Amino acid sequence: MSGSPGKVDVSRTGGVENPPVIILIEPQLGDNIGKAARAMLNCGLVELRLVRPRDGWPNEKAVANASGADIVIENTRIFEREEDALADLNRIYVTTARTRDAVKPVFTPRGLGPEMRANIARNEKVGVMFGPERTGVRNEHVAMADAVVTVPLNPGFTSLNLAQAVLLIGYEWWQAGVEVPDYQMMLNDSFPATRDEVERMFVHMEEELDESGFFRVAEKRPAMMRNIRNIFNRVGITHQEVQTIRGMLVALRGGKHKPRT
Repeated sequence: MSGSPGKVDVSRTGGVENPPVIILIEPQLGDNIGKAARAMLNCGLVELRLVRPRDGWPNEKAVANASGADIVIENTRIFEREEDALADLNRIYVTTARTRDAVKPVFTPRGLGPEMRANIARNEKVGVMFGPERTGVRNEHVAMADAVVTVPLNPGFTSLNLAQAVLLIGYEWWQAGVEVPDYQMMLNDSFPATRDEVERMFVHMEEELDESGFFRVAEKRPAMMRNIRNIFNRVGITHQEVQTIRGMLVALRGGKHKPRT
């Protein structure tokens, strides 16, 4: 074994003192290790363990492909035996795309995220094990784990590269601990218009449309104006956008008339 765990910098892990450990069994290419390290740090994971890396360690290609995830590379620990890499863990999960003979609980990455969060909240140390790029994990690795993780993908093609697999697990771990709305409006330096500002814009718009002859059929006027209001109310218009639209209305009249309201 080489390397030491060191103290986790919680500023790099989203405030979690004991995030999951990633264990790569017999990784073949330094490039793939580096890309996996980059994916880890994207998701606040900083502890990487390698079991019998084919091309040895340290590895220049791993450093290059980590693209700045130096904390992961520098803290990487090397083991000759799986048992040693897993020895201090309370809970172990293994990733595989294939159905195995063993009777095991099976998680999706989405289900695993909250599971690991709950385990860590109980002060358990958690690890996720990934097999070699070419063959994946073997039956003996599945036997070492408490549960299996399988990614539900196209049944006709479930192959993932190592970094993709690590990112999927890491992403769901990260998402299970953050509260980010599924949708939000990016306002930059602007702010939503007040109802009074929007109403004044509609009055101005209706006056200009009147003078231009837009409302040719009087009976349709109320419905047309409602439709116009719905268009603008649906998008959540900002203060700056109200000012821009009113400026456009003035410009369309040749700039000769200021807004009436």
